[in-house]
Amino acid sequence: MRADQTPTIRLKDYSAPDWYIESVHLDITLDDNWTRVIARTVFASVSNVIKPLILDGDELVLESVALDDTLLSQNDFKIDASTLTITSPPAHRFTLTVTTRLDPAANTKLMGLYRSSGNYCTQCEAEGFRRITYFLDRPDIMSVYTTRITAKKSEAPILLGNGNKIEDGDLNNGWHYAVWHDPHPKPSYLFALVGGQFGKVCGQFVTRSGRKVDLGIYVEVGKENRAAYALDALIRSMKWDEDVFGCEYDLDVFNIVAVSDFNMGAMENKGLNIFNDKYVLASPESATDTDYLNIEAIIAHEYFHNWTGNRITCRDWFQLCLKEGLTVFRDQEFTSDQRSRAVKRIADVRNLRAQQFVEDSGPLAHPVRPHEYREINNFYTPTVYEKGAELIRMLKCLIGSELFKKGMDLYLSRCDGMAATIEDFIACFEEASGQSLAHFSKWYQQAGTPHITIHEIFEEETGQWIIKFSQSIAPTPGQPTKEPVIIPIALGFLDREGQDLKLSPRVGDLSHDVYVLKDHEGHLVFEGLKVKPILSAFRAFSAPVVVHHNTNESENLVRLAHDSDLFNRWQAAQNITTIILKTGVENLRSGKSFMPHPSFAEALRSVLRGHDHAFIAQILAIPSESDIAREIGNDIDPDTIRDARLGLRKSIGEALSSDLETLIASFSTRESYSPDAKSAGRRALQLIALDLLSCGRPDIGLPIAERLCHNADNMTDRFGALSVIAQHRGAAREAALENFGRRFESDPLILDKWFSLQASIPERETLDRVKKLMSHKGFLKSNPNRLRALVGSFAMANPSQFHRADGAGHQFVADIVIETDRSNPQVAARILDAFKSWRSLESKRRAFAKKALEHIAAQENLSTDVADIVTRSLA
Repeated sequence: MRADQTPTIRLKDYSAPDWYIESVHLDITLDDNWTRVIARTVFASVSNVIKPLILDGDELVLESVALDDTLLSQNDFKIDASTLTITSPPAHRFTLTVTTRLDPAANTKLMGLYRSSGNYCTQCEAEGFRRITYFLDRPDIMSVYTTRITAKKSEAPILLGNGNKIEDGDLNNGWHYAVWHDPHPKPSYLFALVGGQFGKVCGQFVTRSGRKVDLGIYVEVGKENRAAYALDALIRSMKWDEDVFGCEYDLDVFNIVAVSDFNMGAMENKGLNIFNDKYVLASPESATDTDYLNIEAIIAHEYFHNWTGNRITCRDWFQLCLKEGLTVFRDQEFTSDQRSRAVKRIADVRNLRAQQFVEDSGPLAHPVRPHEYREINNFYTPTVYEKGAELIRMLKCLIGSELFKKGMDLYLSRCDGMAATIEDFIACFEEASGQSLAHFSKWYQQAGTPHITIHEIFEEETGQWIIKFSQSIAPTPGQPTKEPVIIPIALGFLDREGQDLKLSPRVGDLSHDVYVLKDHEGHLVFEGLKVKPILSAFRAFSAPVVVHHNTNESENLVRLAHDSDLFNRWQAAQNITTIILKTGVENLRSGKSFMPHPSFAEALRSVLRGHDHAFIAQILAIPSESDIAREIGNDIDPDTIRDARLGLRKSIGEALSSDLETLIASFSTRESYSPDAKSAGRRALQLIALDLLSCGRPDIGLPIAERLCHNADNMTDRFGALSVIAQHRGAAREAALENFGRRFESDPLILDKWFSLQASIPERETLDRVKKLMSHKGFLKSNPNRLRALVGSFAMANPSQFHRADGAGHQFVADIVIETDRSNPQVAARILDAFKSWRSLESKRRAFAKKALEHIAAQENLSTDVADIVTRSLA
């Protein structure tokens, strides 16, 4: 079906269901090619007006339909490619038994029930349950599920379902069964089952009320030793959620299953989370510090969904940010408490700007709560997740921590067991705070990133200091005009030596050091000042906006050296490097050379003397090529951006070579690996220093990197050193890459790192390298992780080569999208996202990108996933 044939679903058209479901009993017999599902569902009508019962279905073989145990003839129902309709159901209450057959082994879409490495598993969000049985597959239908799973014991000795296991046993001919019951009503998208052969790591958690919860992490047999950190992260998450949000777990078991074929990162199915194995498996020899951090965050995120997503779910998919944005905020807070709050905030803002800001400025922009969609799978986006989390953070900033906690407590109690809306959520905070939040709600309704201009005027004669704020939001698809939104601006003031000042404005309200901009313009006025203070605006990034500030380098250097807000210290470094790089790009495009910047190098020399290694590493990390492109905005030439960034790294590495070498040497004492924040920060600083030194003085840095890669006892150091080496042409690079690939050729998750690294090398030969790697014995095109690691990294992490001037990068990715769409539309659509900023390219590259998109659009029988993305991209 093409996008122009797919019906548009609109929020304004929502209507409550005509039927609700009291209970669901599933009897599922697992078999490779003919799994049978018997769904016995008790329906009840909502009103006295009885309407046809229309059930959703997709790629199912219907065997029989029975109504109150009486088989129906084909004249009693209608069936087409996507629905089963009972034309004249009984009044009020009845039991419908539907028997279907499906083929898990042939399910390459990885939605519904499918097989992964010989094991059975499910993925039902958003609309996968209809690929298991005909059903009212919508999130506002919540019911109690009982599931009986039957399988050959030799093939699937482990049988898992939602809730608590209430029965199991052996059957004739080597078969066995297990019955799982979930007492908590849930929508169909939270249904899950797993059957297969797994190793298990066990644990236990005792809730604050004394419930003993058995914990299980199920992984590929032989990899149990890589599940310990995931179990530890789960236990810490459960304790933190009780302590901070008062959320206690509500079942007797909590299971996590790691599978190797998964379209997403993980899924929060009630009591049975299913994970992409890359977010569960970790050991010092196989996983980097980033892997450990991601495992911790994603384990927490999916567990936190037990309340914000499961106990309280979405009324409809337009409310997706209600569970995802809120839960992202919760997992960000968890990581902040477990590690460094400032470093976590910096990392989150880096990601927000790199992913969501780009989305908000392109053809795929949409509000945090969309008004319409054609394919809901395409709205699991940075806007829903990351920007959705920023709205929660802003709400907390606007009403204060105490009232925010009161509002959360009210939401968790009032909406427990509900399929809720954004309006339900906001109403709790209005009641808790006594404030109207109607203005704040515009953030959910409008797409686009607000641009805030800060203009300072200081009158030396009178000592008057005026700070003017103004906001604007550019047009986005379907929203040509914008209304002003409410923006909390957390402010600080520094003297010329960088010490904090306490100031009170004569004009304007500055409550709790936050100025709230409500209209297009606003201002603060201070009087009686002898010297103009240095403004520290948007501390801790108090709102997801782009800031334009008429400040200067000397003020940024003071902020970098002294601002008590660590986020704004980092932001000052970003401000300086962005100006240097934008100037460098202009010079290179006009035929000039890149000019070093000695004053910034000296400022970084002072930064190196600090003690917070993780924070220093963030400051030393030069903005990425995509970051620079976003700041330039349009007429983008990725080659000059790459060259300017390399020029800055070289100049810093040369200027600070002695300091960097000394710093690296200070970390040379080998310690036992630990993934804790302090140790990870030390390694991060060592590796970023090694990268800069290798750029500026390759004669010094590269031999150090080669020794570290060869001698490292952990994957963080080994792969980090290899990443440094990979940026430098030569036989040493090829030998290092070959040795790494050969050493880990039997470990798919480590090979993914190797694929990704090579696909990200910013050189013209990389496209040929990627094509060659697609024939590597460890590359499996049907596996989402492999495809994302190689092709996804090329398209999304290597802008100079994806956007090659000859269009070859665009055409290659377009061909992969077309091919992948035939088997796994979700993964194809995710790769296609790489084109979302194509309109910002210079004219030649823009023409090639458009041609590639038009080539995709011209294909017959595109999935709705890909057709929707390509249509919106070209609109």
